[in-house]
Amino acid sequence: MVQDVSFAVQNNNGDPVRVGAWRFAGNGSAPTVHLQAGVHADEIAGMLVLHLLMPRLRVAQAEGRLKGAVTVVPQANPLGIGQFRQGRLLGRYHEATGHNFNRGFDLSAAMERPSTPVQAWQKSLVQLAASADVMLDLHTDDEAMPYLYVHRRFWPRGRALAAAMKMDVAILWDDGGDGSFEETIIAPWLRDGHTDRHMAATLELRGQGDVSDRYAEQDAAGLYAWLCALGVIDEQQAPSDWPVEAVDMGHMETHIAPQPGVLIFEKELGDFVEEGERFARILGRPGDPSSEVVLVAEQAGRMVTRYRDRLIPQGMAVAKFTGSRVSRNWSGGLLDPN
Repeated sequence: MVQDVSFAVQNNNGDPVRVGAWRFAGNGSAPTVHLQAGVHADEIAGMLVLHLLMPRLRVAQAEGRLKGAVTVVPQANPLGIGQFRQGRLLGRYHEATGHNFNRGFDLSAAMERPSTPVQAWQKSLVQLAASADVMLDLHTDDEAMPYLYVHRRFWPRGRALAAAMKMDVAILWDDGGDGSFEETIIAPWLRDGHTDRHMAATLELRGQGDVSDRYAEQDAAGLYAWLCALGVIDEQQAPSDWPVEAVDMGHMETHIAPQPGVLIFEKELGDFVEEGERFARILGRPGDPSSEVVLVAEQAGRMVTRYRDRLIPQGMAVAKFTGSRVSRNWSGGLLDPN
């Protein structure tokens, strides 16, 4: 039996909006799992992935092969999903308050009476996931290789997940501090030392333009295979043999645009660059050759993400690379502090 565990919150006008959530009951002999997509409402790829995964879970349940309960929230953020302005979905921040949708979950969860729609939504979402043993949060970057973002305490166990999802890179983090959903869910596990029987990770499913049946079917199959390997689904599947590069978050190299202008990439996602090698340039004033700034790699590594638009403002992240040493710009905290 599939249980509807949806809940409603109020939008800015006080009208109820629904968060669709479904729980596929298992027999209780395996870990419980919480899967969600779209906390940042403009990160669409995971929504289609979970939509395609759900029928497979329904079949496994009907055939008695579902051992652990699985809760699926395919579109977790109804507050942000309607924020269209001039043809673009503005999903990272709540337009009325400026609240980053994936920050401050810890504070909202602790409130007896949340005072804003975002806080009420965050509290309800944490309550839905809090009892799970395993939590996966599906995100999407600007333009990116698929990569895993996981706390060090869940590595190297996370390698099997990254391999199942055909992710070349896993970014390992230690400290957050901004109350992301993942950080809030794992906080009691870390505090009580129970990480050996838990697992959590954020899956970055390429870029925001990479929404297709081909990718989504591949990713849904990867999630299904990993759930089988975890024992949540009683089905034998061959383990994935996929090379995964683990990178400390402090070794990730983020390049910031030193000026606004036309952004021209000279390297593609996944390309390896040597230290000092050029990978992009920014043309500040077309027609004026002296306004062109060449960007070079701070250290050797692979391009994991890059800015989606080709007109970039000053101060935005142009690209992120893996590295083999601590970045000179690293000051702790999150990969994307904002």
